Amino acid sequence: MDLDFDVVDLDPVDHPEEGDTAPDFTRPLVNDEFWEDESLASVCADSDRVVLVFHAMDGAFPATYIWNEIRDRAWHEQATVVGVSISTPYEHKQLLEEREIEGDYRLFSDPANGVAQQYGIDMDLDGMAGIEEPRPSVFVLDSDRTVEYAWVAESWPDFPDYDDVEAQL
Repeated sequence: MDLDFDVVDLDPVDHPEEGDTAPDFTRPLVNDEFWEDESLASVCADSDRVVLVFHAMDGAFPATYIWNEIRDRAWHEQATVVGVSISTPYEHKQLLEEREIEGDYRLFSDPANGVAQQYGIDMDLDGMAGIEEPRPSVFVLDSDRTVEYAWVAESWPDFPDYDDVEAQL
């Protein structure tokens, strides 16, 4: 497949690293049936390991590729996997359905991009004045939100090393 887009190098960012405690937040968490406000701390407390995936807005090709890969690798069998993007709960329900991941994955809705700002991974969308989204990132967390693995994109578009993430699971 030949994709025609420019790769853009991104400035370095100060994000949570291995050994840090990931910032807690509360946002609508969307599943296949409904959504309700939930904190990251409660998601982590209910699981031995959480994979927190920051992704482009739903419908953008990077989000599609990331969720297809995660689905195909069945990460939900090894950890609780949750996503975060600027998309609304309605858009998240559509992404869950279209990617055929409903029931296995949940997505936090963060339209104001405040969570990405907390994590130091917010970025402006090129050519879209006043709109930002999270930089593609993956954090593997334990039940206390301690970061066991961190990957943050250094260019756009950029995708995680899925094998590296799996090695942490």
